[in-house]
Amino acid sequence: MSDIRPTFPAGTILGYPRIGAHRELKRAVESHWAGEIDEPELEAIAADLRRSTREHLAALGLERENSSIPESFSFYDQVLDAAAAVGALPDRFARLRGQDGSVGLGAYFTAARGDTQTAPLELTKWFDTNYHHLVPEIGPETLFAPSSARFARQVAEARADGFAVRPVLVGPVTLLALAKPSNAAPRGYRPLDRLEDLLPVYAALLTDLRAAGADWVQLDEPALVSENLAAAPDELADAAAHAYRALGAGTRRPAILVAAPYAAPSDAAWRALAASPVEALAVDLSRGSVPAAVPGLETKTLVGGVIDARNIWRGDLAASWSALGRLGRLGAAAVSAGTSASLQHVPHDVAAEPRLDPRLVSWLAFADQKVGQVVALARGLVEGPAALTGDLAAASAALADRRNAPGVRDAAVRVRAAALRADDVVRGDYEVRRTAQTEALRLPLLPTTTIGSFPQTADIRRARAQHARGLLRTEDYEDFLRVEILAVIGLQEELGLDVLVHGEPERNDMVQYFAENLEGFAVTENGWVQSYGSRATRPSILWGDVSRPEPITVGWSTFAQSLTERPVKGMLTGPVTILAWSFVRDDQPLEETARQVALALRDEITDLEGAGMRIVQVDEPALRELLPLKSADRDAYLEWSVGAFRLATAGAAPATQVHTHLCYSDFDAVIEAIAALDADVTSIEAARSGGGVIGDIAGGGFTHDIGPGVYDIHSPRVPTVAEVITTLERAAAVLPLRQLWVNPDCGLKTRGYPETVKALENLVEAAHKVRQRVEVTV
Repeated sequence: MSDIRPTFPAGTILGYPRIGAHRELKRAVESHWAGEIDEPELEAIAADLRRSTREHLAALGLERENSSIPESFSFYDQVLDAAAAVGALPDRFARLRGQDGSVGLGAYFTAARGDTQTAPLELTKWFDTNYHHLVPEIGPETLFAPSSARFARQVAEARADGFAVRPVLVGPVTLLALAKPSNAAPRGYRPLDRLEDLLPVYAALLTDLRAAGADWVQLDEPALVSENLAAAPDELADAAAHAYRALGAGTRRPAILVAAPYAAPSDAAWRALAASPVEALAVDLSRGSVPAAVPGLETKTLVGGVIDARNIWRGDLAASWSALGRLGRLGAAAVSAGTSASLQHVPHDVAAEPRLDPRLVSWLAFADQKVGQVVALARGLVEGPAALTGDLAAASAALADRRNAPGVRDAAVRVRAAALRADDVVRGDYEVRRTAQTEALRLPLLPTTTIGSFPQTADIRRARAQHARGLLRTEDYEDFLRVEILAVIGLQEELGLDVLVHGEPERNDMVQYFAENLEGFAVTENGWVQSYGSRATRPSILWGDVSRPEPITVGWSTFAQSLTERPVKGMLTGPVTILAWSFVRDDQPLEETARQVALALRDEITDLEGAGMRIVQVDEPALRELLPLKSADRDAYLEWSVGAFRLATAGAAPATQVHTHLCYSDFDAVIEAIAALDADVTSIEAARSGGGVIGDIAGGGFTHDIGPGVYDIHSPRVPTVAEVITTLERAAAVLPLRQLWVNPDCGLKTRGYPETVKALENLVEAAHKVRQRVEVTV
């Protein structure tokens, strides 16, 4: 870069929601996938969305020409964006590249979703968030080369509109640290060993960004805060030292901001970044503390992530201002106010929630309100603390009102939780339960089932929306749901599934449905947050003590069971997942809140049993998601999270079969915890990841039943019978057949009926063929 160093703005955000305030991107992308709009139309809609986002952020107070506005747009996923930009797609996608090797939208979307010929990239959780990212596959055969000019085009697009934006890319260390070896890689191969080959391509990307008009670039390196990755923290720190020494030495590049969100960077990583020739560092002061004063900071701008980008509370602005003051005493060249991470993890605007209680609204800050907080703090940094007086007073008043509001603390809930005993989380001997369940259920070898939801058709969504708006009477809506459940039960019997589900047509979301029926929660109308790709959820707001006024699922579960002689699963969402997929109160430890939710679910299981349900599934897909990024915090988390699940389920009778479900995470760090849940049957993702987790579980001496997911429901691709058999045989090689179930790896809510029916037909046929082989062998 030139000798004239660009000034970093006094306030910024590390990213902004990219799906659109009205989910415009979701609709456009899905229309493109459906063949309703072509690629130029999709690109035009995306450009309009980026343009309106820039204008909106400027109206909120971020400046047009000082790089305070990040360009963090993505059609699907930021990790896939970086992988595509450097050409790091596996060979199976080679046929989809352009003649010059470029990665266009066709190859990009196929890598994300797969097609009839090609399996997609694996999907997993982004650190300890509920966002899912695609996992790059990198081997010695991977040829890194600039393969997409999308980042530079977006910078030029903004310049043409009068904006100097700061493009955001996943950094090279994190890209490699999150990658898995390709299928062609030899045993022991590590993608991180390719750092030296990757850095020239990143340097070329930086050169292109500078030529397009970028004064600053943001490279996100959350790998430097995590102790959950294959590479050790010190090794990642060494990689960062090398990477940013090399990238910082470039002469034709933008100024570099390295961001390390989601926790505090390791001491070694912090020292390495401070010593590097980059111009600015962003640290998460919401999930981490003010770091140490180390050599090199005197030449850096430090961006203090004091506004929590992971939750929706208005927070303590006075504490944020104080943290910026402590950061300023480290001796840095300058300090800026910022968000702790990208605002992609929160909804757009609390003003779009007219039905929320106004008192609750006064406690909240969605993305737009958080931008306003950053702008206010930046004003204080520029003009002095007197400019903040009104903002600090208003925030403190809201905080005090929240502490004292009715419902935040419920004496009855707290007395019940305080009276819990050690044996309240102990269910009894597993072998005794297995014998009782075998006799009660009489299931065949390799029982077949699904995870819970069936496709949420346009008719279901339309009926739910009409009922919510008062256009469909409750009686008529319930009649509609009964017809849907009747059809789903009939379909499953026709397919030959052994354990059935009611399909969950009454549920808008697996957490929100429970939040709507529990005290202490509020739900939004427009609080959409991207989960992955075009998939968005509306996390509920857990603001007070939790209790269950009346049964939630019993009516629909027992209705479904009345339609068939085969067992139907009662379906619940577990306490950890309800917390993970909600915006949870931050005024008490998560452990206390989890116990309250678990007690409500325990009551629900008791009522399901009393109504005659013989199987209850308590889903915990977020168990791994909330695992702390720092190893020192893990044991305490696993103790209370496992304890919450057991508190919810330990009251079940021995003959009641308790299932749980986990998906889309790296489970190696929680194998022992999965066993400690003590569920009778655990279904787990195994299709997209190649089934490796089953070997890990078997190696840990797992004795309970397990259902390895044999069908990747996040792809439109239908697995063949042979592929399902291969997955089952892989599982049977390490676990006894009597422990194995056959199921998809997640719920079928997002799929269409034609592909669902065909996939389940293949699943059932594969299970029957394996059973027949066993019978012939015997």
